[in-house]
Amino acid sequence: MKAGRFNSANAQPSTFYTEPTMSSQPPARYRAKSQALEERAERFFPGGVNSPVRAFRAVGAGPPFIERAQGAWLTDADGNRYIDYFGSWGPMILGHAFPPVVEATERAARNSASFGASTAAEANLAERVVACFPAIEKLRFVSSGTEATMSAIRLARAATGRKIVVKFEGCYHGHSDGLLVKAGSGVATFGIPGSAGVPEEVASLTLALPYNDLAAVKAAFAAHPGAIAAVIVEPVVGNAGCIPPLPAAAGVPGFLAGLREITAREGALLIVDEVMTGFRVALGGALELYGIDADLVTLGKIVGGGLPVGVFGGKRRFMDLLAPLGPVYQAGTLSGNPLAMAAGIATLSYLQDHADEVYPQLEATAKAVTEGVAAEAARAGIPMTLNRVGSMWTWFFTPGPVTNYAQAAQSDTTTFGRFHRAMLDQGVWLPPSQFEAAFLSTAHGEEEVAATLAAAREAFKGVQGHMK
Repeated sequence: MKAGRFNSANAQPSTFYTEPTMSSQPPARYRAKSQALEERAERFFPGGVNSPVRAFRAVGAGPPFIERAQGAWLTDADGNRYIDYFGSWGPMILGHAFPPVVEATERAARNSASFGASTAAEANLAERVVACFPAIEKLRFVSSGTEATMSAIRLARAATGRKIVVKFEGCYHGHSDGLLVKAGSGVATFGIPGSAGVPEEVASLTLALPYNDLAAVKAAFAAHPGAIAAVIVEPVVGNAGCIPPLPAAAGVPGFLAGLREITAREGALLIVDEVMTGFRVALGGALELYGIDADLVTLGKIVGGGLPVGVFGGKRRFMDLLAPLGPVYQAGTLSGNPLAMAAGIATLSYLQDHADEVYPQLEATAKAVTEGVAAEAARAGIPMTLNRVGSMWTWFFTPGPVTNYAQAAQSDTTTFGRFHRAMLDQGVWLPPSQFEAAFLSTAHGEEEVAATLAAAREAFKGVQGHMK
């Protein structure tokens, strides 16, 4: 894990972005087809999208509509090509249209897209998951990360007989009601404190605490003795931008180790949400990277090779509470879908067989591009803090440091929006929010790094022109 801090005497006053602040700018690239497709989509979908951050409103632009992708590159409806640094929000660790994944999915599709019955492929993929995550003794496949975290919370409450759940500000665990309290991702992007439609009675069962603050966790348990069912955490925050856990220091345990100690002592479950970090920061995710055990683990994104898959799993004594063995009900028509299982098996097989090559390559490429862009920002006098863990990172437009959501929220989102638009116009597609982690894949190489650094150099010239 690498983190950088960059300061400048010309630092902008920090502002917290809310959606109406930024006006759209005319695109430098020809995007007439994308604009027409956006207008058509707006007739059918709220905001023209099926997930809010895709709308690009946080960066004051209209979203290009994608037609195809290959390796590290996206191609939009107008034929514009972009280096992809969001990777379908994380799953594309091997690049787009990775041949073994395409071939496996095609083979599976010839036998039917869905059975609604058990297949050998489910256990084949589960076997690979368990091999990488020793904390997972049994698991269930679902169709999304939201389903996975929602089910894990239900299981934790059943196992403990308690109701309250602790989460951390800026961490996003899907859009189930109780987990939208002070969430990250699009909730942070649009400056929303929670979500309308969530009853106060439900929200009151969630305690949102500052990330990286063990004292706050201890205080919460002291204030609610015998009432907290679980602590759920993104081991590396990705949905408020990339924020790593604090290491041990001066006799104080590291943040994740501290959570493990506290929950074990208090009889609460530790749920580690590895939807984003699983198979990304290491083959065994953040649990492997930081040497932490968990009671329950959630996975998504990479485990499905780009198809909709979620996983929740953990210790056998908890998982055996699920129906048909126990009283906790959970089900899904498309759980264990054969196409998703095939894509997941192809992806994890490659990662397992080539781990000694894949992860050092991702580390080297990510280091080159992230530190290179940060160096360009420093040369241009642009305040920036780089947080990176492996091949996920964020360039925060703030002097830093950024160790929690409150510090991330001090970022200059107006400047980030200008930077994002300038990069997009030069063919580099970053996540369209200051509060979303960026990713790269094994398909990114020297050509993509060089092009990205050149684009950043030009982008910062434009950003400088708006600095006071």
